[in-house]
Formats: sequence, C-alpha cells, structure tokens
Amino acid sequence: MPKPSIGDQELALLHYLAEHEPASVGEVATSFGEARGLARSTVLTMMERLRGKGYVRRRQAGGMYRYSTATGPGEAMRQAVDQFVEKTLAGSVSPFVAWMSEKAQVSDNELAELEALVNQLQSRRKEK
Repeated sequence: MPKPSIGDQELALLHYLAEHEPASVGEVATSFGEARGLARSTVLTMMERLRGKGYVRRRQAGGMYRYSTATGPGEAMRQAVDQFVEKTLAGSVSPFVAWMSEKAQVSDNELAELEALVNQLQSRRKEK
C-alpha cells in the first residue's frame, strides 16, 4: 500500500533529516526551520506528520526523541512522481518529456541518466 503523499516542505525536511539523522526537534528547528522562517512548533508538527505517514521514526534517547528517516527521501520522491504522473498527466510521461525538450535545460549527466533509463526500458520490453 503506498504511503500518503507529502508536500514540498515535508520533502525538504525529509532530505535534511536524511543528511543529519538522528536529530532532535530542537536541532532540526535550529538548522532547518530557522533558515526557512519556521517556528519550532511548526517543525515539530511537520516531523510528527511525516512520522504518522511512515516516512520518519523516532526513538527516545537521553530524555528526548531523536528522529530518523524510515524510508528515505528517494522513496518519497518516487511516490510523488508516481502521483504526479497518474493524477496530473493521466498516466502518460510524454507531456513531461515534451516539456523537458522545450526547456532544454538538461545537464550532460542528466541526459546520460535519461539515456540509460531509456535503454533499461527497451531491455525490459524485449524480455517480455
């Protein structure tokens, strides 16, 4: 069963936490929250929402809760892309690829990754 979707700010917090885990709410509020103008209570609410959605877990250590990622930002990003493609693009990635070709702001590394993914897709289709 897929996890509930998360917003941009929650995804940013998940990325931050993945790089700084385990962390207390106070640590995250100071480093992540203050830079974004978020109060400690807002950071706590976001972290608890992410925990409720299954993206973050917490353990009590030294009289305080320490939070860490349960799945990592990669899974959250994949689910966000899946929901975007299904809901916004009606299941077709063609509009997104057309948009990318119009923007033409794809780095050489990204283009190489895209080519590798296309090759992987073609290989999978030949296997079927």
